[in-house]
Amino acid sequence: MDGSRDIIISFRNAEIVNGENTVIYGLDMDVYRGDFVYIIGRVGSGKTSIIRTIIAENPLYSGDGTACGYDLRTIREKDIPYLRRKMGVVFQDFQLLMDRSVEDNLTFVLKATGWKDRGRISDRISEVLEAVGMSSKAHKMPHQLSGGEQQRIAIARSLLNSPEVIIADEPTGNLDPDTAEGIMQLLTGINRDRGTAVVMVTHNKSIVEKYHGRVFVCADEACREQLPQEPEVQQETTGPEHE
Repeated sequence: MDGSRDIIISFRNAEIVNGENTVIYGLDMDVYRGDFVYIIGRVGSGKTSIIRTIIAENPLYSGDGTACGYDLRTIREKDIPYLRRKMGVVFQDFQLLMDRSVEDNLTFVLKATGWKDRGRISDRISEVLEAVGMSSKAHKMPHQLSGGEQQRIAIARSLLNSPEVIIADEPTGNLDPDTAEGIMQLLTGINRDRGTAVVMVTHNKSIVEKYHGRVFVCADEACREQLPQEPEVQQETTGPEHE
C-alpha cells in the first residue's frame, strides 16, 4: 500500500475484545483515505467487535490502534464524541429516532455536534438528503418510510459532518436484495465521488464479489487481509450478527 496516502485507521498487534473475552489476537490493519474495506467472517468471529473498537465503544487494552487521529489506547471519555464526529456510523437497524421527523433527526445530530446557525443547519440537511436521493422525505416520520429509505436517511445522517470514513455495520442486513443493491450503489458512489473511506462489516458474499474492495477475513481468533490471489473464504450469508 502506498505509504504516501493518509492512514485514517490503523491497528498494530491489537487484541480486540468483546466484554471480558479477546475475540481477535494480533490485528494488523491500515485503512487509507479513499479505501473501501470489507470485514467478513462467520457470526461471532469478531467483525462487529473491530467496529466497536474503532468507534471507541470497546476499549483497546493491548497493541496499538488509532482512528481519525485519536489513540484508541489512551483516548479519554470526553474525547470520544470528537472522534465520532470525524466518522459516520451506519447500523443494520438504522437507529433513527422514531418520535421525530427525518429533518428533526438530522437537526438533532447537528446540534449535538456543535452546529448553531439555523440557516447552515437547514442547508446542510438539504445537501445530505439530496446526496442520498431523499430530498422529498424531510418531513416524513421514520415509520412512514421503507427499510431502504430509512437506511438512506441513516447514511445521510452519517454524512452530516463530512466524515473521513463511514463505518457501516451490516448496512444491508435487514434489506431485501434489490434494496440492498441500491444501498451498495449509494455507498460505493460516496466512496468514489467524495473520496470518503468506507469500512463495512458484512456476511453477504455476493455484495463483496460484485462491489470490489479490500477484504479482511475474521476466522480462528484472527483477522487478516485476503489478497486477490488467495482462495475464497467460506462464510455464512444469513442470520443476525451476535458478537
